[in-house]
Amino acid sequence: MLTDFSHQYLEGLNVADFRPRPKVSGRLASYDGLLMEAVGLQLPVGTVCSVGAAGGDQVEAEIIGFRAGRTLLMNLGGPAALLPNAPVRPIGPPGEAEVGAALLGRVVDGAGKPIDGLGAIRGAGRWPLAGKLQSPLDRGRVLEPMDVGVRAINGLLTVGQGQRLGIMAGSGVGKSVLLGMMVRAAEADVVVIGLIGERSREVADFLETKVAGEARKRSVVVAVPANHSPVLRIRGALRATAIAESFRAEGKKVLLIMDSLTRVAHAGREIGLALGEPASARGYPPSAIAMLPSLIERAGTCVSSGGSITAIYTVLADGDDGNDPVVDSARSILDGHIVLSRQLAERGVYPAIDLGPSVSRVMTDIVGKAHVHAARVLRRHLATYEENRDLVLMGAYRAGADAAIDNAIACHPAIMEYIRQDADQSVSLADSVAELTGVFGDG
Repeated sequence: MLTDFSHQYLEGLNVADFRPRPKVSGRLASYDGLLMEAVGLQLPVGTVCSVGAAGGDQVEAEIIGFRAGRTLLMNLGGPAALLPNAPVRPIGPPGEAEVGAALLGRVVDGAGKPIDGLGAIRGAGRWPLAGKLQSPLDRGRVLEPMDVGVRAINGLLTVGQGQRLGIMAGSGVGKSVLLGMMVRAAEADVVVIGLIGERSREVADFLETKVAGEARKRSVVVAVPANHSPVLRIRGALRATAIAESFRAEGKKVLLIMDSLTRVAHAGREIGLALGEPASARGYPPSAIAMLPSLIERAGTCVSSGGSITAIYTVLADGDDGNDPVVDSARSILDGHIVLSRQLAERGVYPAIDLGPSVSRVMTDIVGKAHVHAARVLRRHLATYEENRDLVLMGAYRAGADAAIDNAIACHPAIMEYIRQDADQSVSLADSVAELTGVFGDG
């Protein structure tokens, strides 16, 4: 009996491809609550490690760089009672996200773990967090309009399938409300929502009010609130984009919502400053701003699969400054931007879209000439009225002195009525165009 057991045991060990692998481990040399330094590790950037003794307090951290022979890690979890020389061991390879139809209707965090209480995600595929590099010629043109249910956007800032659009405004002007209006009415096969760096309360509110009912079944939500690690916030943005890319590769029309791009840049700023990068404008190190193009450029249309990612990013203008580094950088990369005005919001105009600085760079390629003409007429009347608004309100302007101003004054109530829309109301693209051309088509 013992002989048979020994023979079977030895046969089990006789595996042709057996390769002994050493157990990689390092030691914690420095920790200030966020940034860690470890010695004795040789692992690539992006590797997730476990820090702490087995059976004691442990925390996960991600390798973000190297300095003077030490490995730099960023804390992914909360505070932990770590001791000097605590063991540091790798637990996960860098850079892959779970993707596919198994994620539809689910809510995950920045690490890809489900937080909706519906159990583990099974049957998901894999996709690189950093995406798959494409040639510029693999990207198709934006040629078809997309109905977003907001009359002012459908008519005056028409969005195309595969366009990258920014919603820019200061705090509390209505970016999230406008996003919700667009999510409910958008014609897309899949909606991927990245709630990055926002309030924890907004996550549940967004799920219950913006993507409730049938919309929830075709949505994937990646939620990383503001109190999470900056590495997790960046991973959340990368994960949401990777999920959208995988659906696009299947030929589907994807709507990617990211709220907000500025919080991703803030996370990059925290990491860059922790690594010792020099701060430039508004305290942003160069790496934080340079990260935005690599994230935004991953959206768009794909010639080979026929799918598209229509991406809408909210951009917080700190202090209502339109020249904020993040706002300025995003504006130069995106295919269009919608600027929300605090002055319009204070006058009770919702959505508070400031048409003057707002633009859709693909609108002339996806709509007819009559539509473009009517939109330009409305813009011209609105610009004329705003330029002479103070004169009109003070009574300094005499009617009949200028025909353009007279026309602008006469059309102003119709313009404001066209822009205004209740948050729970949806206006189709066809109705938006018909109303616009009906009133301003002969201007």
